[in-house]
Amino acid sequence: MDMDIDFKQYQLSCELRGHEDDVRGICVCGNAGIATSSRDRTVRFWARDESDNSKRKYAPEKIFLGHTSFVGPLAYVPPNDELPEGGIVSGGMDTTAILWNLSTGEKVQTLKGHQLQVTGVALDDGDIVSSSVDCTLKRWRKGQPVESWEAHKSPIQAVIKLPSGELVTGSSDTTLKLWKGRTCIHTFVGHSDTVRGLAAMHGLGILSASHDGYHASSVSNPALSNSSIRLWELTGQLVMEMVGHTSIVYSVDSHVSGLCVSGSEDCSAKIWKGGVCVQSIEHPGCVWDAKFLENGDIATACSDGVVRIWTSHHDRAADAADLELYMSQISQYKLSRKRVGGLKLEDLPGLEALQIPGTSDGQTKVIREGDNGVAYAWNLAEQKWDKIGEVVDGPEDSMRRPVFNGVEYDYVFDVDIGDGEPIRKLPYNRSDNPYDTADKWLLKENLPLSYRQQIVEFILQNSGQSSGFTLDSSFRDPFTGANAYIPGQPSNMSAVSSKPIFKHIPKKGMLVFDTAQFDGILKKISEFNSTLQSEDTKDLSLSELEISRLAAVVKILKDTSHYHTSKFADVDVALFLKLLKSWPLAMIFPVIDILRMTVLHPDGASKLFKQANDENDFLMELVKRASANPPLAPNLLTSIRLVTNLFRNSCYHDWLQKHRSEILDAFSSCSASTNKNLQLSYATMILNYAVLLIEKKDQEGQSQVLSAALEIAEGENLDIDSKFRALVAIGSLMLDGLVRRIALDFDVENVAKAAKASKEAKIAEIGADIELLTKQS
Repeated sequence: MDMDIDFKQYQLSCELRGHEDDVRGICVCGNAGIATSSRDRTVRFWARDESDNSKRKYAPEKIFLGHTSFVGPLAYVPPNDELPEGGIVSGGMDTTAILWNLSTGEKVQTLKGHQLQVTGVALDDGDIVSSSVDCTLKRWRKGQPVESWEAHKSPIQAVIKLPSGELVTGSSDTTLKLWKGRTCIHTFVGHSDTVRGLAAMHGLGILSASHDGYHASSVSNPALSNSSIRLWELTGQLVMEMVGHTSIVYSVDSHVSGLCVSGSEDCSAKIWKGGVCVQSIEHPGCVWDAKFLENGDIATACSDGVVRIWTSHHDRAADAADLELYMSQISQYKLSRKRVGGLKLEDLPGLEALQIPGTSDGQTKVIREGDNGVAYAWNLAEQKWDKIGEVVDGPEDSMRRPVFNGVEYDYVFDVDIGDGEPIRKLPYNRSDNPYDTADKWLLKENLPLSYRQQIVEFILQNSGQSSGFTLDSSFRDPFTGANAYIPGQPSNMSAVSSKPIFKHIPKKGMLVFDTAQFDGILKKISEFNSTLQSEDTKDLSLSELEISRLAAVVKILKDTSHYHTSKFADVDVALFLKLLKSWPLAMIFPVIDILRMTVLHPDGASKLFKQANDENDFLMELVKRASANPPLAPNLLTSIRLVTNLFRNSCYHDWLQKHRSEILDAFSSCSASTNKNLQLSYATMILNYAVLLIEKKDQEGQSQVLSAALEIAEGENLDIDSKFRALVAIGSLMLDGLVRRIALDFDVENVAKAAKASKEAKIAEIGADIELLTKQS
């Protein structure tokens, strides 16, 4: 569960139909409408449908014809003297960029000069800048090329212009480059694969979308890959990484509200807040592009040829009929793509097939149950079909072929021999003889020939060929004494297990507490101030000017849409420090609560960080004061949430690592608390620490966090979300950290078994994840 309690879920608003092939690009044309590009070689312009009483639908207004191959990037030209109603620039596979008159639909300029596909277009002070697979950037003025330079040594995939005036490019060489004119003023290094999409993040820096984590070796199991989005400062410093897509991320965009949206080959558009995915929207195909409209709605471009508008406003949501149509499209798409052992799910028999008895012990059948394929084995002794489990989908035809040792294969399987042996790679082509493949592979891997029968069945089952190969129980292998495979007879062999897939681990990104009752906080401070004025502590009370300063601070924090430009005064920070040091201990919790929200503000976080690095570290002093024995629950709750929110900003990461032991000791009593809010806050901080210390490769710190997480997980009368976050921390530390052996020494197996037996689905799932890890060890 994400902490974004105030986030409003997006839902379908309307669909824009007209393109005859994949929609590849979207361009928001101010308030005029939306332009879209497609593989059907057209650019289309859509305006609000004036006849629609709901004011949510768009109608096709113009079709721009001129490209001779599919069209990709788009840019909007605001109205000017030559184009009174504005224009659109499009780039295509045909190596040209075209400037269109939005009013007439006519070509104004055809920009020819690139040698290969145009991948990006941007406006720069009246000039058009284009990027290409030919590794160059070109600048065009009044239809003529005025500059051209090699910007990367590999294909350029995107170019954007920042509000500050610089250009940014993303390339297949895994880097971003920041340009001032033709001069590269910074190269951003960190992605491990092609950078496909770029966007400016309002007031914070640059967003980039990449193939990170999507490699040929993961094609046979896309769920094992994690493509990423990164946020960079203009200095090149990485601010955060957003991980969650399971295939190539093609696009990313941001909104002034702080939300981001991304589109991916995994058939989803994901919405992000503070680095955490707060919603994933399914599509019936690849999402090539996603853009925010000025009103906060989102437009997505899908490979099914449809543009969809999504809204968080109920009055703009689609009606029941449109929603039913959309859900039907999703269901049909899943069924058409789903494979079980290489076969179409819709071709599998239903449960009625289990009415027919098996012919030999261990014979297997794969049955369609809902949207899944489930394997059953015939139990000869009890004359019944035993459920084995859900069958993992095979690789899909639309994906590129995996590569092993530089050679492409139809499949590259992960084979888990067990007994602590490492995962082995087994390459296979459907045209190969599975017996020869198994024999050669076993010899190469120096494994016993007794594995032969299992390897052959594993190959056949996972390549979709098992229906034609079964066991002859009368034949004995002269080497192993076991049965061999021949066509037409039932099988009794079990498949070799493939590499485990984890549902909830590893955790990426930080969780925060980002909602506040500001009016209630100010009211409480005012009450405390009145109390101080009426007692002998009047000198501690706030003046009217100081009260007004606090109100001004709250006003800034409420206005999240201007976080990228709003600033705090130094006197505001000084006022916080004064209250924390001078006010009675029982009165400081509303002040801590304002600080909790201030550290989520870019300028607030920066100003407070300077104070934390001084000799008098106010943050550490605050932690000690708030947790002083006996601690007051309001102080504990607000201070632990303040520390948790520090993880959002990378500038605090070294501080958090440095003071890890003191902080965990200060809040350790929370694990035994009966207060569910305290439990959840403490568990969230522990989970954030796990993510940070895995990244820092800090084994000592990981050990301490693991111990704290296990203490939470083993507690009784625990809030479900608190237990879940503690278990995710344990699983992540075991999977990606350096403490798996320590976890086993802490008897983590029993923790996993207890969780797996839970009636709460997500607790049982993370318990199963951890149990898998213990077996791997």
